[in-house]
Amino acid sequence: MSRLPFELFLALRYLRPKRTFVSVITLISIIGVMLGVAVLIIVISVMSGFDRQVRDKILGFNAHLRVELRGEAQMADYRRVMSLIASNKNVKGVAPFVLGQVLVKTEPEIGNPQVLAPLIRGVDPKLEENASRLPSSIVEGQFDVSGHGLLVGRSFADRLGLSVGDRLAVYSVRDFEEWEAGRRKGKEEAPLPGDYEVKGIFDAGYYEFNDLFVICSLVNAQDMYELEDSAHGLIVMLEDPNRANEARDQLRQALGGGFHLSTWREDSPMMAAVAVEKNVMLYILFFIVIVAAFGITCTLITFIVMKTREIGLMKALGASSRQVTRIFLAQSLVISILGVVAGLGLGLLAIAYRNEFLGFMRRTTGAELFPASIYGFSELPARVVPLDMVVICGGSLIICLLAAAFPARYASRLKPVEALRYE
Repeated sequence: MSRLPFELFLALRYLRPKRTFVSVITLISIIGVMLGVAVLIIVISVMSGFDRQVRDKILGFNAHLRVELRGEAQMADYRRVMSLIASNKNVKGVAPFVLGQVLVKTEPEIGNPQVLAPLIRGVDPKLEENASRLPSSIVEGQFDVSGHGLLVGRSFADRLGLSVGDRLAVYSVRDFEEWEAGRRKGKEEAPLPGDYEVKGIFDAGYYEFNDLFVICSLVNAQDMYELEDSAHGLIVMLEDPNRANEARDQLRQALGGGFHLSTWREDSPMMAAVAVEKNVMLYILFFIVIVAAFGITCTLITFIVMKTREIGLMKALGASSRQVTRIFLAQSLVISILGVVAGLGLGLLAIAYRNEFLGFMRRTTGAELFPASIYGFSELPARVVPLDMVVICGGSLIICLLAAAFPARYASRLKPVEALRYE
């Protein structure tokens, strides 16, 4: 201990437990920093895990890139555009789609029919396997849209009480346009809907997709919207979704003008919302560390008041104001490091056993904090990002050191004569 720098030696000596009031508030300061850091780590890690989970679910159903003609034009030569896109080294797969709204009515043997208005997406089953994870999301039945086959989301099926093999009447926009035109001519015949069979139920892992979308073949969707051999656009799966902006710029140059290319980040407001929420939570929760830092300030002020005569004696024996400042900054640094290290350990431990804790809370209170039907995951996601840990731990240390600046400065400005006279 004698080989330590003078300032650090005294700082550690002052921190030794002596069963005094100062020792108690020092311990409270360490616990305050520990809890602040732990809460930050837990919340930010859960937000990072939620961000990853949501991204995986969204990218499993949506495209990394979407290519459409500007305006509402149909893409008549989509096969030529597909070949140009597929030649890019960043592209893993590309597939056409038709997207629009329909009216769906159940055909129960008993009871009244139910009606909903989902979005219908026409897909090419052979090309879809390389362009989305929809084929692997089937939980009941098969990925089969041949003939008048239809795929529905799990939530949609639950709302209508559907199972594989049930039949649905599907009314397209064309059906209603023909009905309206007939009424103008005095004809009251109702349009005949398309008769479809539920051949599969998918779980995209995201409530909005499971509840709002039904899937049919590209040919049937083209017929519904009278597109002949055209498509509304193309979805593109990339080798690396994080390079979506780079791939978009390359494809925009290759395709020329007239095309609108959007990335998964632009098409997914949910992703942007999660990122904003994570940053806001980080900002708000840092105030917990700031409150804990004020505990360090109070500890040092109390300690300085109790050690005023000793500080005066040190200065009388030749200690400089800068050395006195460093003593109390070192004391603050030690408290901060102990609190941050303990908080890091507690936070990582809580993350490791988060699902066991949630299970305990579920059994105790009966409350489901994260319903799987909505969030699409049975366990609380979490991801420890090293950069986040560095920001949290480093930021906490800086805040605690800044909190010690005022009392350390005050101690350094004490005059020896006045300090020695202090009672």
